[in-house]
Amino acid sequence: MSKNQHPICKSDTFKDLYQKYAKDLRHFVFFKTQDMDKTEDIVQETFVKLWENCSKVNIEKVKSYIYSVASNTFLNMVKHDKVVQKHQNSVSSHQSNESPEFILLEKEFMEKLERTIQALPEKQKEVFLLNRIEKKTYKEIAEQIGVSVKAVEKRMHAALLVMRENIGNI
Repeated sequence: MSKNQHPICKSDTFKDLYQKYAKDLRHFVFFKTQDMDKTEDIVQETFVKLWENCSKVNIEKVKSYIYSVASNTFLNMVKHDKVVQKHQNSVSSHQSNESPEFILLEKEFMEKLERTIQALPEKQKEVFLLNRIEKKTYKEIAEQIGVSVKAVEKRMHAALLVMRENIGNI
């Protein structure tokens, strides 16, 4: 064993390495995390991994090893946080502040609306859907289906009368 190769697995050597590198490593990690608790966790985990792999790490490469482990630990933490955030967003988007009664009424309304639209005569249904769903103007609808704007207005008026009669004001 050469003079500058000390076995890291000896507690005195490990303690010396910790004292030599911990402060700078803490600054390095804090620069990335901007969170002292996360910084401490990463630094501690880094030195735990060094201890677990002490027989595999060359004493001359300890510094690059601990900085690599710290960087990888930080990146894994970021990935984990993203997964957690994505899960929380998906859970919160599926939850509703509406009462079950409101949700049921809304569902019944939507079913009634769909049935009423389907029951409209074909020409009225076409004009209604183009205007209310596709947000086209009467002029655009008239050009698309090849009728006058006045014909579109009459069909829309008739469709709205049926809708109001069956559903109420929309």
